Amino acid sequence: MNHIYFDPEKNALVLLDQRCLPLKEEWFLCTNLEDVIYALKEMVVRGAPAIGVTAAFGCYLLAREAAAAGDWKAKIDQGLNELSQARPTAVNLVWAVDFMRSSWEKSQINSPVELAHLWLELARKILAEDISINRKMGRFGAELLHDGDVVMTHCNAGSLATGGYGTALGVIRAAIEAGKKIEVIANETRPFLQGARLTAYELKQDGIPVKVACDNAAALLMRKGLVNKVIVGADRIARNGDVANKIGTYGVALLAKAHNIPFYVAAPMSTIDPKTPTGDDITIEKRPASEVTHINGQAVVPPGVEVFNFAFDITPNELISAIITEKGVFRPPYSFES
Repeated sequence: MNHIYFDPEKNALVLLDQRCLPLKEEWFLCTNLEDVIYALKEMVVRGAPAIGVTAAFGCYLLAREAAAAGDWKAKIDQGLNELSQARPTAVNLVWAVDFMRSSWEKSQINSPVELAHLWLELARKILAEDISINRKMGRFGAELLHDGDVVMTHCNAGSLATGGYGTALGVIRAAIEAGKKIEVIANETRPFLQGARLTAYELKQDGIPVKVACDNAAALLMRKGLVNKVIVGADRIARNGDVANKIGTYGVALLAKAHNIPFYVAAPMSTIDPKTPTGDDITIEKRPASEVTHINGQAVVPPGVEVFNFAFDITPNELISAIITEKGVFRPPYSFES
């Protein structure tokens, strides 16, 4: 699914607007840093690896803009800071910005035009490498799935959440490519409905059997023996293996533990943050209340009633059976050093 790409004729980053799926496919053009930050904050694009890829192209657009500034270095420095703060939880965003900043320092480039050229080349490489990484991760993870498994997912960790192929869904795709019959239960993932809107959309396009379940049906489905494995993605993994992922993941992990169902996390090494000791040290993003109080612009909560809208939660490492990366499968006890 070519949902993130750079259009050289328009000199723009082109994103499939995930807010519109699955009802329609619309494209969002980013021609400057402001567009990129808007796309990140407003969930035009989401998913930790995809956020990192988008940020990389955002650095290129920033460098191109800075060519017209008097103090172009100051403009770029300020822009990089703003970009890195667009969303606080996904570590891939900061990783991409830090990588671009480091490449600038190492190159000793003293021209915004030359810097833009370097950053565009690197952004394209990051996009291509992300897809390659996901395929490697998929091959490792596919060994954990058995023919006939029914896999529960939470949130969307497929092509749309990455440069392509997917993390959690990449594992499922790889298992199917290896000849295994796999079915998927996609938790709807309130309030943004990434599972119902995006995971089901991807899998239906691929012809992979999928059923959508209400988030609060997970316990019943597990008790009935309808779930064999759980695989989710991650937005940040702490040094001790605690995982930040979409809100509700922690509850699914607790249920999987109670029903003796393996709970796997699939994420690239860039999502592991050795500088963060535990999950308690991860900043949890709070989203606008309107995402909970309204559906398609229609109020479903009485006016004036406050809501919780944490975007993520933390799954403790003791609930995680294995972490699947492009470097292999890690099992407890987890310890990810720099």
